Amino acid sequence: MKRRLGKAPLDPLQTLTVINHQKVRRVKLRLLRRIAWALMLEIQGRKPFDVGIRLVHVDEITRLNETFLHHKGATDVITFDYSDGSVDRVRPILHGEIVICVEMAIEQARQFHTAWPCELVRYIVHGVLHLMRFDDRHTVQRRRMKREEDRLLDLLNGQFDFEGLLGTKSARRTRRTGAVQKLAQVREHANSR
Repeated sequence: MKRRLGKAPLDPLQTLTVINHQKVRRVKLRLLRRIAWALMLEIQGRKPFDVGIRLVHVDEITRLNETFLHHKGATDVITFDYSDGSVDRVRPILHGEIVICVEMAIEQARQFHTAWPCELVRYIVHGVLHLMRFDDRHTVQRRRMKREEDRLLDLLNGQFDFEGLLGTKSARRTRRTGAVQKLAQVREHANSR
């Protein structure tokens, strides 16, 4: 039987929680959950996992970064690995929490000339890879992790429209901005005659 990608499995040992604690941008959580499920099923298949994803404000990620990692200032994503390394059927192999700052995703998206929803999905992939023991502290490991991150992001991007993550107000603002730009182009063209 073929399972639809992004559909939550019935296995009680596979849990995924997505919570939005920020109000900077509206995010369609239903689609974000489907994308995260697809990622987890691609990586884990039928193996157990218990992963939480929290979208937070810059103040919260700064507090977590300074408290737990002892780094000053904000960061884009922090992964907390709660697994004890066991591989039995009762305890999840992947067990952790991924905390993502939407404001940093917006800032990084501007810097790298991409859309912030794509950056948001990249952070989820990045966090899951850390839970899988990928490391990005050294150049060779960072390159390996980046290749896998890009591969998974391409796979997800081929199956989901990341722009669909835009909440109602953001999507309206984007359409309105596009309409204003189009109107400016029409006026410019008319004035050039």
